[in-house]
Order: sequence, then structure tokens, then C-alpha cells
Amino acid sequence: MDRLIEKWQDKITEVRIGATKEQGGTRGKNITIGGETGIYFIKDEDKCPNPPAIAMEVWDMEPSEAWSETLKSCFGAALKDPAEWAKMCVEKFSADMICLRLAGTNPDTKNDSPEKAGKTLEKILKAVSVPLVVIGGSSPEKDNEVMVHCAEVSRGENCLFGIATQENYKTLAAACLSGGHSIISEAPIDINIAKQLNILICDMQFPADKIVIHHATGALGYGLEYTYSIMERTRLAGLSGDKMLSMPMISFVGHETWRTKEAKSGDETAKEWGSAKDRGILLESATAAAYINVGADILVMNHPKAVEETKKMITKLCKA
Repeated sequence: MDRLIEKWQDKITEVRIGATKEQGGTRGKNITIGGETGIYFIKDEDKCPNPPAIAMEVWDMEPSEAWSETLKSCFGAALKDPAEWAKMCVEKFSADMICLRLAGTNPDTKNDSPEKAGKTLEKILKAVSVPLVVIGGSSPEKDNEVMVHCAEVSRGENCLFGIATQENYKTLAAACLSGGHSIISEAPIDINIAKQLNILICDMQFPADKIVIHHATGALGYGLEYTYSIMERTRLAGLSGDKMLSMPMISFVGHETWRTKEAKSGDETAKEWGSAKDRGILLESATAAAYINVGADILVMNHPKAVEETKKMITKLCKA
């Protein structure tokens, strides 16, 4: 029996993140994502021109109770210095990108100023040469101030800034447009809102090839299957010719995984779940496996061992 190969009408838009010296920035390399010609990793259907990239998450403050001891122990004293933390992720753990989470700017944490956030971003830009993803502290009003300043501080570097929502996209889109950056657009697991938001951003003369979609990542056992189905519909729509859904996708795998009780609970409270040392790593790796198979082009991850295993998985899938 002949093997059936689907021939798609279109391909996923390629998005380049990061700018080298020749491109007006200071990055040692840039990362191109997207470009799929079919469902990820199906031989002879998707040519896999740009394998999924892994960004490791770095905070502008030490994550205290937000992270388990299992996770914090991987980075030690580097957690106190975002620049050193970023260097460790790149030089020791081979991260393709760094995702800077400006958690300290949230009024409920440290309420850091936009200027302080900008200085942290500058330090990381000097410490590592890989492309950067930059996201706010989950406070829409404060994020507007912070992102405008940070987009100017990193002007010309073509960072990937987020997160733009339907209620709060104009300021971020304008800042990214002015600073020459790419943008993450987020819909609450709704393909129609995702499409509408991309249309609204493009109506601001924002290039479609600088938009990356986020469908509110859910960890394994915490809504993954719903997010998976929406991502699948988005990818199929993009391959079928819908230009407003043909953008690459990003998944914040680590952040969602390590918030779960299964990843955070110690051996003394959850012996039946297996060793706490391995549990979170396995959960993060399994979550990542699902998302790369449904089309995630960037995985933002936390644990070095989960990153290592996921990189091996991507290599094998691309060769299959």
C-alpha cells in the first residue's frame, strides 16, 4: 500500500528572532522558527527546515516559594544574579535562547521600576549572545510601562516581547514596532480570538512575520489536551492558507509544569508519586513532548535535565 502524503496549500510563516552585528544588533546568532510545510516531523510532508528552539527561563529576582528546591538546586547562587543565571543556561545547559521573566516588576512582588528592569535586560544582553524572549510580570498596567522602556533599551536586538492580549496589545505592539522587535500574541485558548488579535496587530502596520502565537500553555494533567487541540486547529488552519493563523507558536512549558502540585511536592508528602528529584523533570519533559508534536516552535523550559532530554527528542524526530 502506498503511503499517503498530505500536500498542504501553504506553509507556516518563518520568524527570525535576534539580530547580529550585520543586522544592527549584538547577538552572536539569530534563531529562525516556523517554515513547516506539513505536520511536524512527518517524513516527506514536513521538511523540518527550522527545528523547535528551546529557551531557558531566567527571572529578574530570585524565585523563592515559586520554585521547588529540586529546581532551584540546579542553579545555586546564580539565581541571585540574572546575568550569571543566563550565562549558566547558555554555556552549561546549551539553551538556544534566554527568556527573561520580569517578575520583580509586579506590584505584588518587588514593584521594580521600568528603569531597573531595563538595567537587568542590558546586563543579560551583555552576558550572553543568544536571542532573547522578554515577558512582563503579569500586571497589565505595569507591564505597559516596563515593556515600552525595555523595548527601547534593547532597540535593534529583535527580541521577542510578550505578552500581547486582545485587551492590552496596542502599547506593546507600538513599542515592538518602534524598537524593531517581534511580539507574542496570546488568546485564552480560543482560535477565533487568536486570529482576531493577529488581525488587530497587523492593522497597526505590524509585520505578520514578526508575530508568534501563544495559546495559554497547560501542563500535563492541567488542561494540556484542550490547549493541544486548539494548537492543532491553528496549525491546520495555517497550513490550509489562513495567513492570520500561519504564525509559529510558543509554549511556556517550564513555568506551567513547576507550578503543579506534582512537581512542587516533596517526598514526605507524596511518596506514592515517586521521587521528587525525578518527578518534575519527567512531567516537564512529557509536557514538552506533547507540545513539540503539535507544532510548538519555541519551548520555554526550566530544568536543565528536561531541556537535555527534549533536545535529544527533537534531534531524533527531525532525523526520523
